[in-house]
Amino acid sequence: MEYVYFEGKIVPEDQAKISVKTNSLHYGTAIFEGIRAYYDKETDKMWGLFFREHYERLFQNMKVLNMEIEETIDQLVEITKELIKVNKIKSDIYIRPLVYFSDLKISPKLIGYTAKITIYTYPLGDYIDINDGIKAVVSSWTRLNDNMIPPRLKVAGAYVNSAFSKTEAILNGADEAIVLNKNGFVSEGSAENIFIVRNGKLITPPLSDDILEGITRRAIITIAEDLGYPVEERHISRTELYVADEVFFCGTGAQVSPVVEIDHRKVGDGKPGKITKSIQEVYFQAVRGRVEKYKDWVIPIE
Repeated sequence: MEYVYFEGKIVPEDQAKISVKTNSLHYGTAIFEGIRAYYDKETDKMWGLFFREHYERLFQNMKVLNMEIEETIDQLVEITKELIKVNKIKSDIYIRPLVYFSDLKISPKLIGYTAKITIYTYPLGDYIDINDGIKAVVSSWTRLNDNMIPPRLKVAGAYVNSAFSKTEAILNGADEAIVLNKNGFVSEGSAENIFIVRNGKLITPPLSDDILEGITRRAIITIAEDLGYPVEERHISRTELYVADEVFFCGTGAQVSPVVEIDHRKVGDGKPGKITKSIQEVYFQAVRGRVEKYKDWVIPIE
């Protein structure tokens, strides 16, 4: 039996039900997070990755949608740890907190409603290929901008935009999409931040180019700089993707995923690049608590 956290209690999953009248179900006004925990066979421990940082971002997102819940960040961290223990998990997992307006009312507004949170887990290995690399295409769908549905928020309704671009990519024989913003600059993947490498330097779009304020993105910048690779945040034009030495996606789900082809053009030599692989190697050690320098990124779950 699987347990979830639902409206104040850890309960069996089959007891965590919402009504078809639930407000956020109709208007996409839920805020969610994607969190990972990793199992390390060497220590026989689960390691929670960036638990606090994800819940801090959840609260920032909730603020924009005028949401308040009873639980604190500290409580949510402990609840998530307890959920892993109760479910006796010993594998790599994905954790999904979801905050929604639970009211059984019909009106698209962000005031006068009650917000509740649910948290559940499920097994997750590699969301996209982290070894051989993936094929991507530039999407015909434009990324939402801050005055529409802010991409910095993980708001449920915004992911229709991601679903359009991801589906288009798959139908065109690719694995993932790269979306441009309203100004024609590279924004991100359908649900991942993006980096390119040129002449030994990592380049990634700035936060102002309508991207998610990625927690993994921030970690990758730290790893790259610690490895001696300079990092620049600036606009990236579409054709710069074609002449990049390396390209990779990153995110909680994507982790560090090399891109080896874009719009039917090889990236570099068509194989995962050296810099990407060096960052990837450090990242996968760090998330399992094996890198002392980054031990503050993880929480041991005994």
